[in-house]
Amino acid sequence: MGVALLTYLQFIASVVASRISERDEEGSVVEKVILTAIFAALAIAVGAIIVAKVTSTANSISLN
Repeated sequence: MGVALLTYLQFIASVVASRISERDEEGSVVEKVILTAIFAALAIAVGAIIVAKVTSTANSISLN
């Protein structure tokens, strides 16, 4: 699941980058800030998913 999500995010990033490069500079700062915020939120979400999975796996390990 993690690899597929990262592949999808890379695809989205490349599409967004190509769209940004096609536009002229006027108004692109706001668009870049919004996209950066979206990617930051996605990165935080992916990190939270990874932490949750690692924590649940660590909690399921028997120490006996």
